[in-house]
Amino acid sequence: MGRIKTQQVKRITEELYKKHADQFTPNYENNKVVLNQLTLIPSKKIRNTIAGYLARKAQQHR
Repeated sequence: MGRIKTQQVKRITEELYKKHADQFTPNYENNKVVLNQLTLIPSKKIRNTIAGYLARKAQQHR
């Protein structure tokens, strides 16, 4: 079983993916760099969780 994402992570990820879907890829490391450029997320743990979730969404939509 996988880890459950919080509503905050899901909401932020959905908003970012709708606005910037062309910039996110299935590559987790690339998504971390793009997130740092687009947003100001103070928590490293939340940033990494969002980057991983974005990678998963990008992989599903390809």
